Amino acid sequence: MRLHILAVGRLKAGPELALFDDYVKRARGLGRSCGLTAIEARDFPESKLPDASSRLVAEAALLAGATPAPAFRIVLDERGKALGSDDFAVMFRRQLDQGTGSLAFLIGGPDGHAPETRREAGLLLSFGPMTWPHRLARVMLAEQIYRTVTILVKHPYHRA
Repeated sequence: MRLHILAVGRLKAGPELALFDDYVKRARGLGRSCGLTAIEARDFPESKLPDASSRLVAEAALLAGATPAPAFRIVLDERGKALGSDDFAVMFRRQLDQGTGSLAFLIGGPDGHAPETRREAGLLLSFGPMTWPHRLARVMLAEQIYRTVTILVKHPYHRA
């Protein structure tokens, strides 16, 4: 299964990018043994349109255009479902077992996601009720992907 992390907003060089890259590298290394064949990350510039609804539409088009077809879409959204790490791993394993070819994680811009992006999601995922900067949300997602892989391969990183 291939993972695609698609995000609005650029992750510039710095500690967040270094940490993101580290977790992705770790997940790639261990992931092969559980069926994870690739992790790709792409980011897109925030829309410069003057109103939020226009920005949402423009950014939704960018994310939709970059999402492979078919893919199980996981949209990060503050109104989504908060999963514990073990439940996230169960969802991941279910997708592997069902033969899902691609999982696409979509991270919206400062205005969030367009309604159609939310409707087309296989899962609306929340990192809890707090608001997180998009830079940290990417790092948190990468860490949870790595943690999921360690759970699936029974590596000691995750201790419940």
